[in-house]
Amino acid sequence: MADQGPKSAFELAMERLRRKDAEAGIERRPLTDEQKASIAEIRNFYDARLAQDEVMHKSELAKTFDPEARTALQEGYGRERQRLIAERDAKIDRVRGG
Repeated sequence: MADQGPKSAFELAMERLRRKDAEAGIERRPLTDEQKASIAEIRNFYDARLAQDEVMHKSELAKTFDPEARTALQEGYGRERQRLIAERDAKIDRVRGG
């Protein structure tokens, strides 16, 4: 241990979090290869979907000049983006949970 250099703030924070989890009785289980593949597939799908929606949104904005209509488009895009992110995160949580 003496031959190791000083720890970074990140390493110290991770050690504190691990100790806190251990004290709370939270056990750490590594993901299986199948879970990792499922999570990667979910992320890829939603990343593509978010990118597609962004392109479509920018296209609609370029055609819209009315400030109220642009605001409505922005709000709708924001809601849809948040919905997709929440859906993605929920699916990933289900995969991690078992």
